[in-house]
Order: sequence, then C-alpha cells, then structure tokens
Amino acid sequence: MKIPDDIETNILLRNNTPMDDFLGISPTEIHHLLYDTFSDKSPIQFRDDIDDKTLDQIPLFRIAEEFLKIIQRDKQIKLTPLGALPKKAMVELYDKRFLLDEHIESGLIKLWKEDDCISIKSARLTTELAGLVRKANGKLTLTKTGTKLLETNNRLQIFKQFFQAFTDKFLWSFNDGYPEQPIGQLAWAFSVIMLDKFGDQPQTVDFYADKYLKAFPKFITFFRHEYSTPEQQFFRCYGIRTFDRFFLWFGFVTVDKQKKYLDLDTDKFKRTD
Repeated sequence: MKIPDDIETNILLRNNTPMDDFLGISPTEIHHLLYDTFSDKSPIQFRDDIDDKTLDQIPLFRIAEEFLKIIQRDKQIKLTPLGALPKKAMVELYDKRFLLDEHIESGLIKLWKEDDCISIKSARLTTELAGLVRKANGKLTLTKTGTKLLETNNRLQIFKQFFQAFTDKFLWSFNDGYPEQPIGQLAWAFSVIMLDKFGDQPQTVDFYADKYLKAFPKFITFFRHEYSTPEQQFFRCYGIRTFDRFFLWFGFVTVDKQKKYLDLDTDKFKRTD
C-alpha cells in the first residue's frame, strides 16, 4: 500500500522538526543518536584531531592502556580463583594515579582486591568487551587485535574501541545499586550534547538530570518512594553514572568541589576543551 504524498510529507516534516524536550534535536536525529550513535547521520562523531596529548588526558583510557601493556610485558595475567585481577596488578595500575579513589586516598579502605577500585575493574572488563583482551582458563591474554594495535602504537584505534565498548556494551548499572535499567547510559550522547551546549558555565548535576528526565520521562517510573523521593533517587543515579563514572573518567569535565569528597548535590561541573 502506498502512503499518500501529503501524509508522507507530514511524517517527514514531523520527524525532522526540532523538539523542545530534546533541545532542538529532531526525532530522526534522536533515533540515530540512540541506535546508531557513531553513524554519519548521528549528531555525535569522533573528532578528527584526537592526538596523543588529548588521549593522555583521558584517565580511564590511560588505565586501560597501561593494563594492556602489563599483559603485553608479562604475556598473560593469571586471575584469582574468583576471576579477579591479582593484587599485584591492581597496585601497579593504581600507582599510576590516573584516577584516585576517595576511599583509598582517605585510608578508609586499602587496595587488596579488584572490587576495592571500580575504575580499574571497569577498565579491565571493558577491554575484554572491546575485543582487546581474551579471558580463558583463568588467564587474561591479548587478542590478535590488541597485540597488533599495541605493536603499531595505534592509540587512537585502541581508544575508539575502548570508548565504544564502554558506552555500548559495558553495563553502567554494574557499578551501583540503582535499577538495572540503562538510566544515563541510554542516550549518553544526549548528555554529551547537553554538556557541549551548557558546559561552558559551571552547573550542578541536577541541571542536566532535569533536562535528561524531560527527554526520557519513563525512567522515573523505575524508582519508588523509599528512603527519598523518586526524583531524588533518579537525579543521584544519573549523576553517579553520567558525571562521576563517565564524564570524569573520560576527562569530559572538571569539578569544583564544595567539600573534601565529591558531592553531586552541590559540586559544579564544567566541560573541558
């Protein structure tokens, strides 16, 4: 059945009309942003001028890169009986001080096991999802792709594979006790667009969380009235996943701390170059 020309025209107009709730992004662009984020038609693209200086300022990538180099140097890493990185590897990676853990730095906990530092654990798991590391028989080894990219010092391709795996495959909910629904991770690129649009001025997490919720209102239904309101829980969940463990981990923002520790209620974030 052929759709009448006037109806087809109206559909095209609607799908390509900027929407206020999506900050002027059209439904068609949102579709690409959600389901084909890195395609030519998506509003989000990798920059052409990503150089070593830029890569050096991405903390989680630096952890992943050093992790790959450890495997390259030692040929393999033998995991603990529980399938985690051994303490020796954890300490070597943490001592690079790419991402400091507040609890470790304050002395509240000591770095004994992989679960003591979620940034290192997240980086390790993401390298596997990115096809750079292979786990078999309780050991981690480099894949053929990982080996080739390291030998040719192709840092940019390692970063792209790592970043895409972190945003599309690694479950952000794995690191917290909030609902397993992809709050923050779904349409992470929309948050990047918001940061590009508003990040020149310091803003609190709530500023962005409110706009994200307006664009994706169904996420509030996954929170119930318990220890705080659904809105407060949503804002906290979005803040931890998007700002604490994505934007900061990838060097997208700097934070103006109001207290000794990161406080998502009061701290203000500003985008980096």
